[in-house]
Amino acid sequence: MNKQYSHYLLVALLIAVPFIYLSTFYASLPATIPTHFNIKGEADGFGSKDMAFFGPVFIGIVSLFTYLLMINIKKIDPKRYEHNNDSYFKAFGLIIVAFMSALNMVILTKTQYPGLAIDKLLLPLLGLLFAVMGFYFPKLSQNYFAGFKLPWTLSSEANWTATHAYASKLWIYGGIAQMVLGFILPGMWSFISFFVIMIPMVVAPIVFSYRMFRSGK
Repeated sequence: MNKQYSHYLLVALLIAVPFIYLSTFYASLPATIPTHFNIKGEADGFGSKDMAFFGPVFIGIVSLFTYLLMINIKKIDPKRYEHNNDSYFKAFGLIIVAFMSALNMVILTKTQYPGLAIDKLLLPLLGLLFAVMGFYFPKLSQNYFAGFKLPWTLSSEANWTATHAYASKLWIYGGIAQMVLGFILPGMWSFISFFVIMIPMVVAPIVFSYRMFRSGK
């Protein structure tokens, strides 16, 4: 089978998994189900059981759009970075689709079991995503759609490379810390720790990139 078609098949399978999972318990859902949860994991919005399909449909569309964007970067990128490695962007796109599918599964599991502490699933999942993204940062060449798209990284390949090498370590270790703390810390503390770790993961690479630009390197 053509490698590109096998990627499409994998994307389709990942998007289909939440629908298959939902079909296994949809009939047993009550007529009214929780459709929204606050930061404490408490239901604060309700709707008919048919709303259970909204998440898989919406997230599935976003997943497909993201994957198509990643594999067509060379065609739509304003600067036409011809040296970009397509395989890394395809892998990056598959990672996002896999994460979206897992997110769908978390939401559906919460729908099936309303009393479940969703933060114990959601925060570790997000931490895992950030760690994997950190692993791929050094492999991403300049583009307008993935990575730290700053004026200084887009105007200088050296700045892009150095910034993403620096961000890679922060995101890998930060993501792992978010995973661990998401599992072990109770309630609100897990959310607080998650965002406390997230701030330097986002801000520090921006400051690093700007300082490199200002130094003339």
